[in-house]
Amino acid sequence: MGFKIKFWGVRGSIACPSPNHVVYGGNTSCVELSLGGRVIIIDAGTGIRNLGQDINRRKLSDVTLLLTHTHWDHVNGFPFFAPCFRPDFRLHIKAGHLTAVGGIQNILASQMANPMFPVPLSALKADITYEDFRAGDTFKLYDDVVVRTAPLVHPNGATGYRIEYMGKSMCMITDTEHTPGKPDRNILDLIKGADLVAYDCTYTDDEYPAKVGWGHSTWQEAVRLCHAADVKRLAIFHHDPDHDDQFMEALEDEARRLWASVLVARDNMELTLA
Repeated sequence: MGFKIKFWGVRGSIACPSPNHVVYGGNTSCVELSLGGRVIIIDAGTGIRNLGQDINRRKLSDVTLLLTHTHWDHVNGFPFFAPCFRPDFRLHIKAGHLTAVGGIQNILASQMANPMFPVPLSALKADITYEDFRAGDTFKLYDDVVVRTAPLVHPNGATGYRIEYMGKSMCMITDTEHTPGKPDRNILDLIKGADLVAYDCTYTDDEYPAKVGWGHSTWQEAVRLCHAADVKRLAIFHHDPDHDDQFMEALEDEARRLWASVLVARDNMELTLA
C-alpha cells in the first residue's frame, strides 16, 4: 500500500500543449497522493482531467482535494474533473487562504458562473463538501494521516502542505516567493526532515531579478532550503511555460550536479516513499 505519489500536472502559469513540452509535461498543477488506498489530490490544474478519468476507471468513490490557492493554473481543470458528475462520488475540498473573500465554495462557483462557464457548480452531482481553514493550521484527514500547513508568499495568498503518513512525509510548497539571503522560516519549519519536497522552481537564480514580485521562486533556492532543513529529496516543480524540454533537460543536469537527490517532476511521474 505505502505512500505513493503521482504527478499529473507539473507546469505553472498556463498549460503548454506543444511538441516542445512533451518530455517534462504541459499540464498545470495536480498531484495525487495514495495513502494506504486513500487518495488525496493537491491542486486542480489541467492535470486533474486525466486524473479524474483514472479515478473513474479505478471506481474510487471518496477523495480529498487540497488547494494551494485558486489562481487559474491551479483550479482551471476542476470543471473537467469527471468524478464530480457522478452521484455516488464524494469529494472533500479544503483551502487555507480564502476565509476573507467568501470561502472556497464561493470562489469555485464564480469560476463556473455565466459567462465564464456553461455548467454551474450547483449542477455537479457528486456529494461535495467545502472547508476553509487558515494557513498555519494542523489537522487530521484520517486517524493516521496528519496535514500540517503554512502560509506562503504569493499574490492573493497560498498555502504550503506537509502530509504525514506511516512515518513518511511529503511537502508541497507552491506558489511562493523568496527573499534572497533570507530563508523563509515558515517553509523551513514545515519541510524539516521531509522525505520529499515539491517546490516552486519557476525560475533560475539568473532569471529571478527580472521577476521580483511575481510570487515565484527558483530551483537553487529550493536546494538551499532543502539542505538547511535536512530534506531527503527535492522535486523541481511548477515549470515556467517558457522552459521547454531542451531548457528543462539542461536545468536538470545542472541541478543534479549540484545535488544528487534532486529530480525534475514530469507529467505521469510516479514515486513511492519507502
